Amino acid sequence: MISDDVLVSAEAGIGRIRLNRPQAIHALTREMCDTMSQALLDWRADPTIEVVVIDHAEGRGFCAGGDVVMLARSGAAGDDQAAAFFHSEYRLNHLLFTYPKPTIALMDGITMGGGVGIALPCTYRIATENTRLAMPETGIGLFPDVGGGWYLSRLPGRVGQFMVLTGARLDGAECHYLGLATHYLPQSSLAELVDRIAKMPSRLAGALGAESATAPEAKIAANQGPIARTFASDRLEGIEAALEAEDSDWARSELATIRVKSPLSCKVSLRLLAEGATRGSFTDEMAAEYALATRVVRTHDFREGVRALLIDKDNEPQWDPPTPEEVTDETLDELFAPLPEKERWTPFPETGE
Repeated sequence: MISDDVLVSAEAGIGRIRLNRPQAIHALTREMCDTMSQALLDWRADPTIEVVVIDHAEGRGFCAGGDVVMLARSGAAGDDQAAAFFHSEYRLNHLLFTYPKPTIALMDGITMGGGVGIALPCTYRIATENTRLAMPETGIGLFPDVGGGWYLSRLPGRVGQFMVLTGARLDGAECHYLGLATHYLPQSSLAELVDRIAKMPSRLAGALGAESATAPEAKIAANQGPIARTFASDRLEGIEAALEAEDSDWARSELATIRVKSPLSCKVSLRLLAEGATRGSFTDEMAAEYALATRVVRTHDFREGVRALLIDKDNEPQWDPPTPEEVTDETLDELFAPLPEKERWTPFPETGE
């Protein structure tokens, strides 16, 4: 399955994958995921390819996420399109996570949801002054999938919990400070970086070092103490109570932000990060997220969130249940239950897992 929304090329030792759906800020479709996976599988055993570079061809962002309107419609119809998309997307995420050759993601511009899922498994992750990285899924009744339970649970000082509940957008300096990006470059240097790598792929680390710049001060650093204090609980009610007790403009602002998100999605996200922190492997993480995703897309809150924010755009979602206290542990248990064996997610056989 080949998509014109992805440009694939190989030259001078570099495998190049360029997202090419600018009208949707390169939001992923199943065909795009399959095209990228096929290229990566082809290059695994190709001795002429030493490095893989992933970026976007044009437009104002790296990747805005997945096609959530399609997912909501599939969930409402009860068909298998959403499950098929997640299966392909998560196979791509896992393939990148386990890839035997160096991979580089150029996270220039908007990098959200599915874009984060492509970038974070890469060996090298380049942020620029234009980078805006976020996992805003709780605002549409979803959760931070594509490995969010693995990556975000491992960030320092409860920053991951802060990100998923508030949908905070991190700039390039903040991404570098937190380790979400390995390097910081001016956007104007990206083309020169790719040219330098093409001249000598075997000296990739040297090329990255030569082009890297000193990142500006990370704004989030000043709030790490308050974040660690107020987001310490794995219970949404506990975090809201801590923010109320903090009694600062910052805390009041973050509390107000959380209270417009889906309570169900917020609780799902906190549980995902709590479980992801102790997950034994990324394969297990993907399998758990797949089971969760195939159920969450059929919930009222996901359909309602997509309607309110992306279809009707009235920005007034009516969440059900409307409060954290009304989201029961039994509801969460049902969403997180493993799938029957024949329905479970599996990685590509080529990854050896």
